[in-house]
Amino acid sequence: MTVQQSRTIERLVAGQATSDGAGVKLTRVLTQNLQHRLDPFLMLDAFGSDNPDDYIAGFPEHPHRGFETVSYMLNGRMRHRDSAGHEGLVTDGGVQWMTAARGVIHSEIPQQTEGRMEGFQLWLNLHSSEKMGAPWYRDIQATDLPKVTTDQGVQLTVIAGESHGTEGAVQREKTQPLYLDVHMPAGSTFSQPLPATHNAFIYVYRGDVQVGDKAVPAQRMAIFRNDVASDGVTITASADTKFLLIAGKPLKEPIVQYGPFVMNSQQEIYQALSDFRDGVLGEPSAA
Repeated sequence: MTVQQSRTIERLVAGQATSDGAGVKLTRVLTQNLQHRLDPFLMLDAFGSDNPDDYIAGFPEHPHRGFETVSYMLNGRMRHRDSAGHEGLVTDGGVQWMTAARGVIHSEIPQQTEGRMEGFQLWLNLHSSEKMGAPWYRDIQATDLPKVTTDQGVQLTVIAGESHGTEGAVQREKTQPLYLDVHMPAGSTFSQPLPATHNAFIYVYRGDVQVGDKAVPAQRMAIFRNDVASDGVTITASADTKFLLIAGKPLKEPIVQYGPFVMNSQQEIYQALSDFRDGVLGEPSAA
């Protein structure tokens, strides 16, 4: 896939160390102050530890409304259960894709007591017309995720969108997300076409890459500049490198977040809180 003019890097972002759930230690890479800049993406967390104390308590039951969560496990096993009746176990290299929509109460609990737990959770916003739709869930094991290797030996896992003639496991019409896990051998180059109007970024989790004259080291997010003259991005690797490439079509709607609820107005947030308090937010669907 050829790119005539690559996007450049607008800025590098270092994540913020924090904890969530029942004390799971993680790095919040895409924070709330970047939600409008990286619309339709609301949050990206990276987690990785060999110490069970950092992850073993997991994320007990908690509510969501108004967006989708995409959990990608590099290493480890995580059990999902929710109030819509969905249950799944994601293992090494697998993905859990949950559309909270009008509301679910769910839990994500590690199914291991030793070893490495590493992965990412991405929050993807929903269009206002979809926020009160029916919840949806899909478990995608590593063997079912589309993969492709370029002529330069770059290995791609296509979680969402399309790359190098390969369609991802999930497609979304409104937000058109692209979610790639890219493994580049030293000395290789990788190009990915991107619509000029889509917001895009990479998160390097191993090694380092070069985009134009800027280097992106490990544990950094690089936000790509939106440029109508650019038709994609070209990335080079001087060392063996692994990164996520994420892009999507902005919704350009109001974003109002209160904890686990992301809606378009304060009134909708008040309604979500009321529904949760009254025990109706996570009611099972009729189906």
